[in-house]
Amino acid sequence: MEAKEKGIRTLLLNLFSKCPGFEALAGLVALFVVFSFTATRFLTLESLAGIITVASELGIVACGVTLLMISGEFDLSVSSVFGFSAMVFAAMSNTAAPLWVGFLLALLFASAIGLINGLITTRFRIPSFITTLGTMMLWRGVLLAWTGGFGIRYWGKSPFLDFLNGQLAGGFRASAFWFLVLTIGCSFLLTKTPYGNYVYATGGNKEAARLLGIPVDRVKVINFIIVAIFAGLSGCIQFARFASVDPLRGQGMELEAIAATVVGGTLMSGGHGSLIGTLFGVLLIGMVRSGLVMSGAPAYWYQAFVGVILIVAVIINTRLREWIG
Repeated sequence: MEAKEKGIRTLLLNLFSKCPGFEALAGLVALFVVFSFTATRFLTLESLAGIITVASELGIVACGVTLLMISGEFDLSVSSVFGFSAMVFAAMSNTAAPLWVGFLLALLFASAIGLINGLITTRFRIPSFITTLGTMMLWRGVLLAWTGGFGIRYWGKSPFLDFLNGQLAGGFRASAFWFLVLTIGCSFLLTKTPYGNYVYATGGNKEAARLLGIPVDRVKVINFIIVAIFAGLSGCIQFARFASVDPLRGQGMELEAIAATVVGGTLMSGGHGSLIGTLFGVLLIGMVRSGLVMSGAPAYWYQAFVGVILIVAVIINTRLREWIG
């Protein structure tokens, strides 16, 4: 009996180390089977394209959230950064300035917000949950005050918008390409570079990391900037899809991004996670959103379902890691 239990533990340990995010992948496959039978037109190319489009815009944000969570911090302000950057891009698009200037300005604002979040958290030793909760409300308030509650629309056509999120063959969009590029790039950064080791060490045990000479605070500030830039980029990409933005755009995205990251196997305590797991988690969240609609379920069931998935994922991840030691 002991030999059998030891064999199961070895198998699970190998799955965790060699197949990151296998829990999310298993859930993804299970939901795919369920929705294949319950959702009309789920097994179509159009449905798949819609799922990947939604997942890509969320996934770009989740890539940055993964880096930050592995280093032991949170960013609840990504939803406001998403909306604020999209609004800056939209406002600049209706001026005489080239669209790429507005795009770079939007990312510059996003990086500044990330820098502020990082400096406040590291210099004043305030929990990032509190810091970013405050900046989330701050920038959403600034956005509402700036726009007066009204949205902005861009009526023109531009190759630059097509470059950001134009429609490709089969209903797929360019956002899927950007999501894939960022996932591969961040995964390489985490697993193949010294900076990736710094990120894991910072989240695993920051005091030990400091003793090893790792600039813990600098790593955290850099990750705050990265997640803000990714949120701003995703906001601009979504604006390129709709050619419009409203002051509430992105609201609630911070919880979806955290949920997708946790479902993908990233520990909320930091020190463990992967971009591959986040990829599966984001696809799972996107499939839930589209699958429930196609199944005829009321829209409000989406948040309830994601909440259940998040709780179950945390319980499973915690218990499995305790069991395998």
